[in-house]
Amino acid sequence: MSENPSVTPAEDYDVVLLVEQALSAQDAAQVHSLHEGLEGPVTYHVLLPLEDAAARIESAMGSLTAGDMLAAPTMPMGEVDLDAVRKDCEERSSAELESTLQALRASGATAHGEIVTAPPIDALAAKVAAVDGREAIILTRPHVVAEFFHLDWTSKARRRLGVPILHLLEHETFDEQAEGFGDEGVTGL
Repeated sequence: MSENPSVTPAEDYDVVLLVEQALSAQDAAQVHSLHEGLEGPVTYHVLLPLEDAAARIESAMGSLTAGDMLAAPTMPMGEVDLDAVRKDCEERSSAELESTLQALRASGATAHGEIVTAPPIDALAAKVAAVDGREAIILTRPHVVAEFFHLDWTSKARRRLGVPILHLLEHETFDEQAEGFGDEGVTGL
């Protein structure tokens, strides 16, 4: 069988996804549906930032009220097992990544993923460059204040990357996002 030199195979289309938490089956199906009409193989490269154990403890401590701060502590901070909290964060992140990859694959997509410890936008930029990504999709919960001041992942990525950026809100359909308020939901390419 001879190959026809005038027919070239369709080029791979790599999409880098930066996700804040595990995607639901609905999220994965919606993402995959965005690329169903493309010729050639589409590969999704999922990046899930590792939750910072120290930030998790600091956040929990910050939620204490003044009355709690004045009362005798039930557990001194020196007894907090940071290694155990860090291990828990790593296990949660790994489980969320695996769940996301399974959801994408169940929708018919080809997906690979990794937990990232670098700042999210740095990791996104590096992965887009490494795989010659054609676009990036950022899936987050709504972050109204960060979005208002353009400090959110999507705004930062748009300033830095030279590929189309799509921001989707996790756990909302495209229709629900389109009915959102102001800049919520799909924020364009």
